[in-house]
Amino acid sequence: MRPFIIGFACCALSVAAHAQKTLTIAAQSEPTAMDPHFHRANSNNAMLRQVFDPLVDFDNSGKIVPRLAESWRIVDDLTWEFRLREGVRFHDGTPLRPEDVAFSFARLPNVPNSPGSFASAVRTVSEVKIVDGRTLRITTSEPTPFLDAELTSVLILSRQLHQNATTADFNSGRAMIGTGAYRHVSYQQGNQLSVERNPAFWGGTVPWDKVQIRFVSNAGSRVAALTAGDVDLIDAVPTQDVARLEADPRMAVFGTESNGTAYLFPDSARERAPFVTDNEGRPLVPNPLRDVRVRRAISMAINRQGIVDRLLAGQGTPAEQFAPPIAIGRIPDQPSIPHDLSRARALLAEAGYPQGFRMSIHGPTGWFPGDTDVLQAVAQGMNRIGIEARVEVLPTSSFFSRATNRDFAMFMTTYASNLAAITLQQVVATRNPAERMGPFNRQHYSNPELDSALEQALRTMDPERRDALTAQAMRAAIDDVAVIPILYLKVNWAGLRDRVRYEPSPSWYTNALFATPVK
Repeated sequence: MRPFIIGFACCALSVAAHAQKTLTIAAQSEPTAMDPHFHRANSNNAMLRQVFDPLVDFDNSGKIVPRLAESWRIVDDLTWEFRLREGVRFHDGTPLRPEDVAFSFARLPNVPNSPGSFASAVRTVSEVKIVDGRTLRITTSEPTPFLDAELTSVLILSRQLHQNATTADFNSGRAMIGTGAYRHVSYQQGNQLSVERNPAFWGGTVPWDKVQIRFVSNAGSRVAALTAGDVDLIDAVPTQDVARLEADPRMAVFGTESNGTAYLFPDSARERAPFVTDNEGRPLVPNPLRDVRVRRAISMAINRQGIVDRLLAGQGTPAEQFAPPIAIGRIPDQPSIPHDLSRARALLAEAGYPQGFRMSIHGPTGWFPGDTDVLQAVAQGMNRIGIEARVEVLPTSSFFSRATNRDFAMFMTTYASNLAAITLQQVVATRNPAERMGPFNRQHYSNPELDSALEQALRTMDPERRDALTAQAMRAAIDDVAVIPILYLKVNWAGLRDRVRYEPSPSWYTNALFATPVK
């Protein structure tokens, strides 16, 4: 009987293992921290949404949908009311209460060393009043038409559990207790994140019992892992591999136009900028990037269509303004930015730089597919008009801290939002920490004309008037070349056709919430 019993036990274990649905993902970017309020970055937001929830969220069609709040309404121009779902609990059994929402809002501006604060999401919130055990009223200091959209970025913590939690506590896993569909298992910085199904999830049963997300920054390694069957899904599919994987019967590619813009941010604020010299290598004062003609010349030197067609194999769209086509409130029918080397050289000469100058431009590596190649193409265009440009790329872990420290004369990064006004408010509104304006304005750009129109837009409840004011602010940014938009990104995932389907996220979110098993 012994061999039979052993065989039966092995068979039972095999069946149990087969019944367990495990999803393995190879992701390009790891979080900069596991603290949900540390860094307003796509990689952080994507990973942490598996464990924590916001009150409301954008779905992949751009509609705001309920999450921890089952309903919400505008009471008057200064008052919003949110009603929480009944019976929601954190992973340790602690019930969700309105006080937790108030605590989360209050924590946002107080996270030390944040390279991209969430505080602007609640910048106009003056009071959170607890109405009853499930209802809260939010009073704002001014009309805030985008409050629900802003709150999609705020993941809710527990006052009881997280009152004294530090970013280190989240990184170690001690504070990784949320209300989300998956519970934290382990996190190894630079290596992987493991989560498991939350059996008490308020949203019902999720399809995966276990999820392992491996951080693989090298694009070739991600594709190799997928084709070998070592992972079920990869993100940031290299642009040159999209067509090949689409043609492979074993693979499925899931792509969508994103809400993100890749852009250059020149330092036009300081009289002297780092990494800018004359042609003999001497520091150049005044900073040539302060002259709008120089910024416009750099923009005109970029062959945006060539970058999209040749470097990105069509996986993107040339940008003509800061906000992408998916964004509400962008300028309709804005003309494209011309690629005109002759005019760019003339502008440099008009600005007093007929022989050009030297500078380094910086960017993150492994942030989006082809990012280093795009930055090299930008530098090539600058060289063609007489600016001797050198490219330096850094890992994201150090790049964003250095950009925030104003270590660069000009850098490339991305910003993603479904709202044009929020894009402007986050990146090019005059930086004002007290008012929580311009948190991603890392170059301290300032334009009173832009600020005036934008501030009106952000407190205008009438949609038509608001869109007109947003367009006015966007035109001010365009005319002054506040930033230099390069392209709107298309994002792609690829998976094993017989294992997983993926609902592509315009916000670039890679996580188990958008993945379903094929069988």
